Amino acid sequence: MIQGNTSKKTETKEDILAFITNIRYCIESGDCKISFQFDRKNDANKDVRFTNRYTINDLFPNENPLDIMKRELVRLKSENYIETIKDLDFPDKSDLRVFGKRYSNDVYIKIRAELLSKILSGNNMIFVLSFHFSQYPFGDKTFPFKKEGRKLKW
Repeated sequence: MIQGNTSKKTETKEDILAFITNIRYCIESGDCKISFQFDRKNDANKDVRFTNRYTINDLFPNENPLDIMKRELVRLKSENYIETIKDLDFPDKSDLRVFGKRYSNDVYIKIRAELLSKILSGNNMIFVLSFHFSQYPFGDKTFPFKKEGRKLKW
């Protein structure tokens, strides 16, 4: 989870579907740069089994991390959505969206999508801050758009 000054909320399903559609279009059109934090500062104090590096190497050995991110981000569904986090330390940045997926274990995914047209040449940017095994198993109530009575398809 992100540490520091944050505010959490649950967006509408329509907003999350639009976000996922925009991410998918951005990646599939090639008009997108992806930044993945393979190693994070706070990983130094963390059990190695819950780091981005460990998770990527465990789930996808010998694959390029950016290729993995492209493939896995376009596979996100509204049922994978957990919450939205406003990073109050960086209020000018877009919100962080948190998703969860099951691979061999539950994986926590946190991304920020930015339009950099103000700063650069109009390219879109997706920052993947977290893609690591969750320290705690996801419960059914973690996912606000999981269909009742149905097993979540990861």
